[in-house]
Amino acid sequence: MGANRKILVVDDEPQITRVLRHSLMAHRFDVRTAADGVSALDTFRDWHPDLVITDLQMPDMNGIELCGEIRKSSQVPVIVLSVKGEERTKVEALDAGADDYVTKPFGIDELLARVRAALRRLPDESEGVETKLADGLIAIDLDTREVSVDGEIVHLTPKEFELFVFLFHNRGKVVTHRAILSAVWGGNSTEQTEYLRVFVGQLRKKIEKDPAKPQFIRTEPWVGYRFSTSIG
Repeated sequence: MGANRKILVVDDEPQITRVLRHSLMAHRFDVRTAADGVSALDTFRDWHPDLVITDLQMPDMNGIELCGEIRKSSQVPVIVLSVKGEERTKVEALDAGADDYVTKPFGIDELLARVRAALRRLPDESEGVETKLADGLIAIDLDTREVSVDGEIVHLTPKEFELFVFLFHNRGKVVTHRAILSAVWGGNSTEQTEYLRVFVGQLRKKIEKDPAKPQFIRTEPWVGYRFSTSIG
């Protein structure tokens, strides 16, 4: 899985970067490390990693700021690490464009599973077949990961794209919170409804004319969401 995949690890604790570097390299990932957000951003721009793992609390530029800078030019998956478990901090990281959130202390096996899941969502350059989906006002190109709504291109992060495609595949159906979380974030995340709430909010801002009165992603109170491909 890790062959030829490049991962940038950012943390100001040397022991953390050392452990992650050795663990990831043991699984055949190409790894570079940085001790702060500023140097990490320089490495990111020069090296073009496939995935970034970053701590939140760092000098000069913290993980949330780094994530925001990365999102200005790239949709590469970002996994955020932090000792903080409060929902507010998670929401701030996800709002900044992070794709996943792992609270310290964490198990290496768990982190590796999150890494593999994030990388599986990247386009496979060996596959030359372009896959397109369309229904109503929605069009999705799975090869280029491009989404358009009523003819307008919508720029989505990797996690937003995965959520959007999952809802599209289940259009017209009521999909439970647990089913969405399991499909998009994995079986260990079925209770982390704050992930889903944040990302649905982000999607609505990007695809709805009035996010306060959504027409595409409709809430089914206490149950989940129902996705419609047309307004009305």
